[in-house]
Amino acid sequence: MTMSASAFAIVSGIAWLIGVGIGGLWFQSVNGLLMLSTMTAALPYLWLRMRLISRQMRARMDFLPAVEIFYQAYMMVEPRNIRQVLALCLEERRLRSPVRASFERLFRHLSTNRPMEEALRIFSFSLGHVWGQYLTNLLRVGLTEGADISASLQELIRDMRQAQREDLRERNRLLEIRIANFSPPLFFLLFVLVNLRLNREQALYYYLIDAAGRHMVLNGLLLMFASFVMGIWLSMRRM
Repeated sequence: MTMSASAFAIVSGIAWLIGVGIGGLWFQSVNGLLMLSTMTAALPYLWLRMRLISRQMRARMDFLPAVEIFYQAYMMVEPRNIRQVLALCLEERRLRSPVRASFERLFRHLSTNRPMEEALRIFSFSLGHVWGQYLTNLLRVGLTEGADISASLQELIRDMRQAQREDLRERNRLLEIRIANFSPPLFFLLFVLVNLRLNREQALYYYLIDAAGRHMVLNGLLLMFASFVMGIWLSMRRM
């Protein structure tokens, strides 16, 4: 599912209007209106950012096998020609999507006499992570200087394997941090449900009509939103 810039702006505007309406009717305060409208307006961006992080993580997981396949093909081809190596990798059909699409695009651009720098820049951008930039730099050396990059590819594979092990440990730590961040909102929801269970009418009056109750609900929503944003930010740091 793709979204154009105009569609994204429209969705964000609608979300902002919804936040303004709910904030004005429910919280009946400037702070409530501004805070809720800001949170709802940011939801489309956060959703797109989550999709991007998910794709980047999947691409990083699939990138190591792709580089290993490229290295094997590179060692089989004599002389060491990058274009021939790319052709061999694509002919064997061992590359998995979506990484395969990036290699296909690079091979197509190089085969149609497209400027090399532009083709490599598109290749690096389509991969979207630092390991893709490293491989792009190696390909640039191989294409421009004709140098043997087998040792550099082997070192890159070794570094990527080590980085994947570190990423696994880091993701476990991030999971613990996210659980800790979401604990206050979860306890808040549990507290609200318990109150509704004990005295439904009084709880509804407190949370929906009483100013102090509405303020507490707003703080709970803000805390949950801040925890959600922190989780996304921590994930972005690992990209």
